[in-house]
Amino acid sequence: MNRPPASSASASGAAARAPSATAPNRPWLPEEQIAPAYPVPYGPAPVAKIRDVLFRIHDYLEASTPLRVIDTATQQEIRDFASPNPNADLAAGPFRLICYEWGALYGAMLQASDATGDERFRRYAVTRLQAIADLAPYFQQVAEKAGRAVEKTLAFRSVIRPRNLDDAGSMATSFIKAERAGLLRNARPLIDRYLRHITSVQFRLSDGTLARNRPMPRTLWLDDLYMSVPALAQMALLTGEDSYFDEALLQLKQFSSRLFNPSKGLYFHGWVEDMEVHPEYHWARCNGWALLATTELLDALPETYSGREDALALLQRHIRGLAERQSGQGRWHQLLDRNDSYQETSASAIFVYCIARAINRGWVDPLAYGPMAKLGWNALTAQVNEAGQVTGSCVGSGLAFDPMFYYYRPTSPFAAHGYGPTLLAGTEMIRLAESGRATMHDSALHFGETQEEA
Repeated sequence: MNRPPASSASASGAAARAPSATAPNRPWLPEEQIAPAYPVPYGPAPVAKIRDVLFRIHDYLEASTPLRVIDTATQQEIRDFASPNPNADLAAGPFRLICYEWGALYGAMLQASDATGDERFRRYAVTRLQAIADLAPYFQQVAEKAGRAVEKTLAFRSVIRPRNLDDAGSMATSFIKAERAGLLRNARPLIDRYLRHITSVQFRLSDGTLARNRPMPRTLWLDDLYMSVPALAQMALLTGEDSYFDEALLQLKQFSSRLFNPSKGLYFHGWVEDMEVHPEYHWARCNGWALLATTELLDALPETYSGREDALALLQRHIRGLAERQSGQGRWHQLLDRNDSYQETSASAIFVYCIARAINRGWVDPLAYGPMAKLGWNALTAQVNEAGQVTGSCVGSGLAFDPMFYYYRPTSPFAAHGYGPTLLAGTEMIRLAESGRATMHDSALHFGETQEEA
């Protein structure tokens, strides 16, 4: 990182060589010549640098995640799909191409293409989504020929027979977005299968709230807001049927009534119907999924739709709660209200995206939240290495009622959860940067017009 002139050093983030406040022969130094020891860049970042982060991620994923069908017995690629091979499956790689994390990534790639004007992002998503749609009938035959026992191991198992919201919601959202954009062929059967699971198959509480029977009967996982609400909202746009909007609003309301702590402005991870006391572990990523679900719903809802104002107020309260918990280094902690837990990347990326999008949509005050989003993005850039890997993301996690579980969940560049959110954060930060609102005043970052005193 190049060290800027002293007059702009406080805006640079060049931290390592900050001079002391006094020198042997100079007992007093002008304030502007004392560079803060920032651990990450501080101040506005040019659009070109944001784009560079996005392209590094794209290039890494393009090279490391090809979609290939192989015979698992011989490891040879299958190109003839005229008759089902019982040993057929997707070739293994560092990431699964059919999962909720990659559902989030496909949608992020579509948005990155819009933000950058570069078709490579869109091509990454569409090529794989179309292949999944084209291969689904073939793998249905493979499953039938190989039997149910083998079906459980297939990469296409969740496409053929979704078993839970993780299987259905996120992938459905990206398929619908691509379908609405006219980018896919023959994807509607998959979309209908996914939505059928969400609306008619998934277990629910007696009041209709989507739930799981693990780890205990009648359990709510906050993550399931993201695994359902965006897909419902997109299906409303695809079909013109408002009942999908109504279902999405109902789920947001009923999850929030049980899992949102209004005094903290934070959600906790899990709720079990048979528990009298519900321990509150404010896990960062589940808060991210909830905020992302609310953001996607607000994006889709018509401005005057009944219930929209309540959803917007919930988003604003949640962002206020997150603003109070951002660390001094820019990311958020694994447990949001426990500063001795580690700083985590995937949740921080979701927060940056949703806050920046809320600013760009006019939902929250840029003066209050613009610097928060910019600091968060600057911290994220330090977590994208030169190879394009996103580091510092918590691996997949279950639901727990003790702090040690969350404190000691590992992080890994192969935790798929960090890639889509970081791309999303960059796309919205490009738009925020292009708005020209960011400015430096008295060495501090602001988002709005500043004036000198007379």
